[in-house]
Amino acid sequence: MPSSPPPDATRRALVGAALAAPLWPAAATEAEAAFRAGGVVLGLRHALAPGTFDPPQFRLGDCSTQRLLSDEGRAQARRIGEWFKSRGLTPARVRSSPWCRCLDTATLAFGAAETWPALGSPRGSDGSINATRLADLKAALATASAQRGRFEVWVTHMFVLSDLAGTNTGSGDGLVMRMGRGGQLQLVARFPGT
Repeated sequence: MPSSPPPDATRRALVGAALAAPLWPAAATEAEAAFRAGGVVLGLRHALAPGTFDPPQFRLGDCSTQRLLSDEGRAQARRIGEWFKSRGLTPARVRSSPWCRCLDTATLAFGAAETWPALGSPRGSDGSINATRLADLKAALATASAQRGRFEVWVTHMFVLSDLAGTNTGSGDGLVMRMGRGGQLQLVARFPGT
């Protein structure tokens, strides 16, 4: 007699684990080595928050009007924090976009975060505001890159990471970055979301 298929949530977890398993150890090892050496920033996309963009009635500071983390997203954020804790890695600074899904990711993973508007979503903002934010991010990355032996975590949005590093990330994934001597951003490693 054939067995019934697993429930959807279990199936998604099994498929996700199977897909992530072969990639996770190598990418995680590269990221861990970079965190230990320091002088890097982990630009982390917020954990899973189903949907696209925020609803039309969106208001910053009012989580009830925003796209939020799902149960899977909250669990993902906790797993990210557990990964760092199990390796004795503590960021010197955790900064977050003021959007609730980013703040929740940062808080669930690292306990607390400093809100930083420069990490806010650029969608719907004026082009000059976005240019200023991008310049602020690059300046802060240069400062963090000069501080060996420590690393920072910036929890933000896919669009911010794409504008900054020129590459996309999945929910809960991150980019380990530093600013090179010539003022060029260097992608040191990828941090695959758990």
